[in-house]
Amino acid sequence: MPVLLGLLLLVVGAGQAQAVGYRYWSFWDLTGGTWTYATQGPSTARPSDGDVQGFRFSVSEDSQDSAKPRGTARFASICARTPARDGEKRVALVLDFGTTADAPNGETPPRPRTACARVPSDATSADALAAVAKPLRYDSNALLCAIAGYPRTGCGEQVSSHDNTKASAAETATPQPHSSSPAHHGPSAGLLAGLAAVAALGVAAVWQARRRRG
Repeated sequence: MPVLLGLLLLVVGAGQAQAVGYRYWSFWDLTGGTWTYATQGPSTARPSDGDVQGFRFSVSEDSQDSAKPRGTARFASICARTPARDGEKRVALVLDFGTTADAPNGETPPRPRTACARVPSDATSADALAAVAKPLRYDSNALLCAIAGYPRTGCGEQVSSHDNTKASAAETATPQPHSSSPAHHGPSAGLLAGLAAVAALGVAAVWQARRRRG
C-alpha cells in the first residue's frame, strides 16, 4: 500500500505541475466596503451615480482565485472634486495595474490610481472607463485587454505555473470571460486517468493478497 500511495502522490503532483492561470483584467463592484466580482461585464453593466467599481490586472485561475483591487477609496473621496450635473452620473473607478510578478515580460505595471468618470446617465461601465483611462484595447471578441495602454500586448493569455507569476490550480481550457475573466473547469482528463490507474492497481493488489492467503 505505501507503493500505491507513492504512485497516487506522483499522479497528483503531475497534475499540479501542469497548473496554469490566465493574465487578464478582472472587474469588480465595491459593496458595503467589500469588493465583489462583477456579475456583468463592463460593456453591459450600467452603474448608478455614486457607485464605485474596480479593475485589477493579475494572473489567476478564475473568479474565485482572482486578485481584488487594492485600496479602500470611497466615492466621496474619489469624486470630491467632480460636481454632479443634470442628465449625468458620476462613477468612481479604482484602477489597479497589478504587481511586477503578474506583468508580461518586459513590462512594468503603472501605480494604482483612482478616477471619477462623469458620463451620461445611461452610460455603461465601459463608457465610464473610456472617459478616464484611454487608450483602451479590446480583442476581436470584445475582451478588455488593456487599460491606459497597459499591457502593451497580450490578452487573456494562458500562463503556466512555473513562470514567475501567480498562476495556480489545474486549468487547461480556453477562458470564457464575462468581462475579462476565465470560467471554472474541473480536473484535467490526464489527472483523472492517472487516478483511475492508481485505483485499478489498488484493486489488483488487494486481490493478489487475498489469493495468496487463500
